[in-house]
Amino acid sequence: MSGKALIVIDMLNSYEHADAERLLPSVRRALPHITALIERARKNDVEIIYVNDNFGLWRSHHDELLDTVLSGPHADLVEPVRPDEKSLFVVKARHSVFFETPLEYLLRQHGIDTIVLCGQVTEQCVLYSALDAHIRHIPVIVAEDACAHIHEDLAAAALRLMERNMQVRIARSADTDVL
Repeated sequence: MSGKALIVIDMLNSYEHADAERLLPSVRRALPHITALIERARKNDVEIIYVNDNFGLWRSHHDELLDTVLSGPHADLVEPVRPDEKSLFVVKARHSVFFETPLEYLLRQHGIDTIVLCGQVTEQCVLYSALDAHIRHIPVIVAEDACAHIHEDLAAAALRLMERNMQVRIARSADTDVL
């Protein structure tokens, strides 16, 4: 395998959960970096895979999730990162992008050997996804400025843990070798 994919985690979000008020400022700071990564991936023909919670609606699909969040009060945070017609989409039920999803199979089928993670939340879904990639021997780059957090101290600790214990490369989204 040879190639990278940009994994956009949980950015199709209604922000109707207990930690939303703490999360929103960080999402607003990360959004321009996430958007820039998506644009660069599109320009460079890098596979973009959106992996998103399904809000407990097992009949949900990409369009239904997108319609729900775009009709909500925080559509301004979703519209800039909206999947295009070439983007791939995987629904997840738990924190990790790999847990009981077809993502690993999809990566193999598309010849992807390195993943770049962005989205939310650094100290939860990004961390658990990096760990699951590590145990699968899939190299990971985390674009730290393109990840949002609820708790800044836990996000910093999660980034250190990923870098030290999982050999994750922590980078800035503008680094030219990220994508």
